[in-house]
Amino acid sequence: MNRHPYLRAYMAGIVAPTVFLLVVATAFAMMRYVFNVPVPIERVIVFPMAVVPNLWGLWNMLFVALRGRLHLSIGLHGALLPILLAPLGIVVASLLNFPIPNFAAHAFPIAAPVGLIVYYLAWKYVVSFFNRVLELA
Repeated sequence: MNRHPYLRAYMAGIVAPTVFLLVVATAFAMMRYVFNVPVPIERVIVFPMAVVPNLWGLWNMLFVALRGRLHLSIGLHGALLPILLAPLGIVVASLLNFPIPNFAAHAFPIAAPVGLIVYYLAWKYVVSFFNRVLELA
């Protein structure tokens, strides 16, 4: 199965964030429309729903393309992705005039390393698993 390795890499990369975001969207819809929690997140939900899975797929394609030249573990490669996603999310939120809570700035020193660790583990175990299933590794 050596045909279309980049297409398979893209598909392996988008699985985890797509499934995760479906669960998050379901929870959000339940909170918003069943329990009437006033969370005005509709303006920024497009960014994580559309951009994040696509970037995961493209990031996995980059990993497959560079794995012969750059010997970087898949976990470390995945841990670099939030460094690209975080500024993009901040730019989108500011362009849409979405208020970023003050506690976010105070939580950043703890949340940033935790986010990097979560991405490392997700890429090391989940994306790596799908790469093996699709015979990319």
